[in-house]
Amino acid sequence: MTTVSVLARLALVPLLGGAGLMAPAGSPVGAAPTQAAAASATASELHVSNQYCTPGGVTDGSMEHPFCTISAAVAVAQPGQTVLVRPGSYPETVAITRSGTAEAPITVRGVNGPDGYVRVGKYNTDVPVEGTILALNGVHDVRVEGFRLLGARGADVVTVAGSSRVTLDGLSVEQGSSVAGIRITGPAQDLTVSRTYVDVGDLPGLTVEPGVRDLTVTASQFGRQGIAATDAPGLTLTGNTFFSLCREAIAVAGASPGASIKNNAVQDAVISGSLCAGRLVSISAESVPGTEVDYNIIDPRGGRAPYRWAGVDHPDLALFQQATGLAGHDLAADPQIRWALNPYGRPYYAMSIYSPARDSADDTARGATDRDLLGNPHADDPTQPNTGTGTGFRDRGAVELQNGNPNVTATLRPKDGGSPFDVVAAVTVPTSWPTDGTRGRVAFRFSPRGLWRVGDAASAEYTYRRAGQVCADIRVSYDDFRTPYSHGDGIRCTVLGSRYTPVPPVRLLDTRGAVGTPTTTPVPANGEVVLDVPRIQEVLAADVTAVVLNLTVTKPTAAGFLRIYPDGTNLPDVSSVNFVAGETVPNLVTVPMSNGRLRIRHTGTGTAHVVADLQGFYAASGSGFRPVAPVRVLDTRHTGSTAFPANTSRTLDLTGRIPAGATAVVLNTTVTKPTASGVLKVFPYGTSVPTASNLNFVAGQTIPNLVVAQVVNGRVTVHNASPGNTHVVVDLSGWYGGGATDLFVPTPLQRIYDTRASDGLGAPMDPGAQVAIGPSGLRTDWTPPRTTALVANLTVTAPTASGVLIAGPNGSPVPQASNVNFVARETAANHMVTQVGTDARVVVRNSSTGRSHVIIDQAGYFIAEY
Repeated sequence: MTTVSVLARLALVPLLGGAGLMAPAGSPVGAAPTQAAAASATASELHVSNQYCTPGGVTDGSMEHPFCTISAAVAVAQPGQTVLVRPGSYPETVAITRSGTAEAPITVRGVNGPDGYVRVGKYNTDVPVEGTILALNGVHDVRVEGFRLLGARGADVVTVAGSSRVTLDGLSVEQGSSVAGIRITGPAQDLTVSRTYVDVGDLPGLTVEPGVRDLTVTASQFGRQGIAATDAPGLTLTGNTFFSLCREAIAVAGASPGASIKNNAVQDAVISGSLCAGRLVSISAESVPGTEVDYNIIDPRGGRAPYRWAGVDHPDLALFQQATGLAGHDLAADPQIRWALNPYGRPYYAMSIYSPARDSADDTARGATDRDLLGNPHADDPTQPNTGTGTGFRDRGAVELQNGNPNVTATLRPKDGGSPFDVVAAVTVPTSWPTDGTRGRVAFRFSPRGLWRVGDAASAEYTYRRAGQVCADIRVSYDDFRTPYSHGDGIRCTVLGSRYTPVPPVRLLDTRGAVGTPTTTPVPANGEVVLDVPRIQEVLAADVTAVVLNLTVTKPTAAGFLRIYPDGTNLPDVSSVNFVAGETVPNLVTVPMSNGRLRIRHTGTGTAHVVADLQGFYAASGSGFRPVAPVRVLDTRHTGSTAFPANTSRTLDLTGRIPAGATAVVLNTTVTKPTASGVLKVFPYGTSVPTASNLNFVAGQTIPNLVVAQVVNGRVTVHNASPGNTHVVVDLSGWYGGGATDLFVPTPLQRIYDTRASDGLGAPMDPGAQVAIGPSGLRTDWTPPRTTALVANLTVTAPTASGVLIAGPNGSPVPQASNVNFVARETAANHMVTQVGTDARVVVRNSSTGRSHVIIDQAGYFIAEY
């Protein structure tokens, strides 16, 4: 196959008012890489994926070119940016040295979701990682979220030193022999550790050294070891779970006044009092001033003292309450905490349905979170009395008891009041227990990007770049995706429509005159022309849904047909222009865009020249459409009218038939009884006659072509570029603008009807016969908007007599109009934009005395505005 490359940027010829319509000569077509190169400096998100990056290639943090390592991303992160790390294992140590601002923090987030979780550090013996896995030194206004951090031997897993306004949220910090799970060193202030699981072996899970002020630890869990804080005034420990193994769960030493220790659940892992001595919570004398302890549940089964207060051990809770007057709402009971073993790799401690920690916490405690460790809201167990403050049903500890795992309902719909390409994905999570929020963590993945967006919100908005069928995968996890199981309807889809912008005709391609090609060589048999359309006006190709072109074949040396289709897609089984040797034939085409390139394939045994004139394009901006049943607005054969003289123009005044403000009209335009060969041109009223043509004809021929013409003050101009006279017939099928709101939905180019096919009728249509057919690809389970018109190529072949094909809305009278005119044994085609009936179908009638085969190739359809 021979391919002829056509670079529109190098050979664009604007014919009328088209300056700046496309990329000017010599401007770069590949604008996308230049923009991507600046992604790390300007984007709100930086992406990391060691599975989808290109080591040694372009890695700029964009979705298309993610960084390979977390370290590379945090080294360039700016205030306000979010580093999104995709699931996978990252054998590295990460040092965060850049700061955000109070209004624009830097966020580094592990995006755990249905595809897996993010693991950082040492994860097998083949990939050694030494030293601290995550270090934040001298930074401020930074958030780190969602990572599973596996420490190296003899080193802290996480260190925070000399920092302020730093949040560690949703981490899993693990390693059997590290020095500490998390070590915070002063001077530091306003730090938060939230919804984090820590289990590191022999030493405290969290070590707080002198000089740290106003640290909050909330909704977190500590396995085996707990928290040791020294000289840390303003400490807040709220709603945490401790699974203590011969260690103090909470040890506040030195001068750490003003602490608040509430809503915590402490389970003594050793239930034989002879094995472990000491106490579970210890508060030094210098830390007592201003310190509050209350609403905790502390396990008495191991026989250890629940509290050591100002150097004095209190053997049981009652004695402590009596001696200090504190902890009036504490409970001495088994919290009934169990380890939630799972093979997925992100462990946590769950609470039994019989735990006395249910519905009994202080809802107003300092540092209390809206959601628990697993991302769930607080739930009211109707079998348990509400003994807490506020709502009364907050549980003690880091995990809130929920009522089972209900199935959810997921939807994807166009956004009300948004742009045509805006959608809203949402989930509804049923629950029989009252809650103060939506259950679960929700993951949304919008095609075709394939990146999960995970959060607590029950809905997410997204803006696509093109119209068409769009889908989202929607999942809900009740354990923050710690296990692979999730709930949801999975893939949900809808359709989006686009608006139309007409342009003065612009010639993009003419192989006869080296317009858009380096030579005047015709396209060979089975050859292709590759047409680059990098942008139209200021709209990049990636944002163009479809283009409308007048495609013409001329000087073919043998019969054949052209097919125009989006680059990067399979060659469709359709035809765009049919021709015989020596014939010049035009046809309007609507072609979906994929990557800014179109392919025009010549299927035949000879050679042919090809001409392409741009008429307009579909995108997010522009005008809506209003289809109507075809109505005749011009027929020069009628009494009182005359044929167009040679080389003359006439104004077609459509005021009264189309609304004020209309921007373009859809006209089926037919030339009949011409006395000489020529071309017909339809163009905006008041402008010069363009070089581009709409319809080519020879003497004595009757030939139609669909025209989408720009309107000026309700008028268009029709010009007969011919040395002879010709009659002209024009049928109006609809208009754009002027309050019209219907939107165009492109579909893959596809054959939806063919009387020749073995799976179709298998026989030509009889005289006067008709068929009703609707757009292909509609899905009732998507609840798409109402269909209003079909966009397709209508072809007649092998007719036994002359006649016309007429298309109109099904269920309505056959219109006094025509779509395809033909003679016996001719193959003829014409584009159609035809209103559908109430059943979303059009009817096509064979108005001929003979039999004819009929083919319909769909390009898309229109929908009512949502």
